[in-house]
Amino acid sequence: MVLVTGATGTVGGEVVRALPARLPAGLGVRVMARDPARAAAMFPGVETVAGDYTDPPSLASALRGVRTAFLVTARVEGDDDAVFVAAARAAGVRRVVKLSAAAVLDPGADDLITRRQRAGEEVLRGCGLEWTLLRPRAFMSNSLSWAASVRRERTVRALYGSAPNACVDPRDIAEVAVRALTEEGHAGRAYTLTGPQAVTAVEQTRELGRLLGIPLRFEELTADRARAALAGRFPPPLVEALLASAERQRAGAKARVEDTVPALTGHPARSFHDWARDHIKAFTPSEAAPAPAETGTRRPTP
Repeated sequence: MVLVTGATGTVGGEVVRALPARLPAGLGVRVMARDPARAAAMFPGVETVAGDYTDPPSLASALRGVRTAFLVTARVEGDDDAVFVAAARAAGVRRVVKLSAAAVLDPGADDLITRRQRAGEEVLRGCGLEWTLLRPRAFMSNSLSWAASVRRERTVRALYGSAPNACVDPRDIAEVAVRALTEEGHAGRAYTLTGPQAVTAVEQTRELGRLLGIPLRFEELTADRARAALAGRFPPPLVEALLASAERQRAGAKARVEDTVPALTGHPARSFHDWARDHIKAFTPSEAAPAPAETGTRRPTP
């Protein structure tokens, strides 16, 4: 059995969708979720079980009969990686593939989220099981956070519009994860995953506009406006971690492109154009949406 955690999230869901095509004979897929009813509705026909990192008995049940596991931990408090790995070892799991982040390699990254990912990686390295670490750059799907303002106002608002990021399609991350879960030769490896080129938010805005066939406006946020917007969704420590991450991007820390995706999958990494084309319905404005008063990039507003 292959166990997938985080299946109701961006990458975990893609892993569940990609696994059946590559499963060796005799292996099945099991999804572990805090809300198994929701997961079952998302993945009809896939075995779904309840499991929570704060409930070790539920982990023991979810891991029964599992050979390899895909591990996603998002909380910055607690010791979810250690709790899961201990349960996996007790259950006789052979291999754990962990979703980490490319920022762990950046010596200038000392925010809460990156420190948490580094600690999780250390847990895996010392656990005695086979392990593989996946370190993606930002997900291309993060741009879905702009969808509402594009539909209503034909506007994208973001920090540092000219800062490049070698963002990656979650489907490419999932394809690498599936190979690490089902093939030999990935134990003890750490893979940094990027798209085929670094792109800026301004360039992403232009690409969305081209695909939609309408002009879009990019409005650059000040740090204070970004902090206020993030404060409505995240606690203060996470807000500051995200702002620190954006500052590193502005300094060029996220622009490096790796060839890991094509080397492991045998096909070029998907571009932002590819991702946006396949998800353009999420951005399509209603007929009533007003045209932007101006095109191009506005200067930051207070």
